[in-house]
Amino acid sequence: MKRSIKKNQTRARRAHSIRGHLKGFARRPRLSVYRSNQNLYAQVIDDSLGKTVASAKLSEIKAVKSKVPGARVDRAVELGKIVAERAIKQGVKTVVFDRGRYAYHGQVRALAEGARAGGLQF
Repeated sequence: MKRSIKKNQTRARRAHSIRGHLKGFARRPRLSVYRSNQNLYAQVIDDSLGKTVASAKLSEIKAVKSKVPGARVDRAVELGKIVAERAIKQGVKTVVFDRGRYAYHGQVRALAEGARAGGLQF
């Protein structure tokens, strides 16, 4: 029990440390990433208003889920493009990338590259 509490506290402290340096405003909102075991979520958030400008999740993508290595990373790139498209439709061109407590590799990195390819600047 103690070990899991300490692990959760460490994760929360890491996320808080990273988010402490980032603020999303109307001119430059925050692109936040959340990973669960089954899904990947991305939101463009205006922290000054506390509103989500655009969002998308991995389960929205119609690509066939397969066991091919790298398939989740490929879908993360597509997710980044979808979020970028929705954000640009709302008038957002530049964002601050908030990776949360996750390391910048794998799906998180692929999502960021997809958002850049979709037209967002950060």
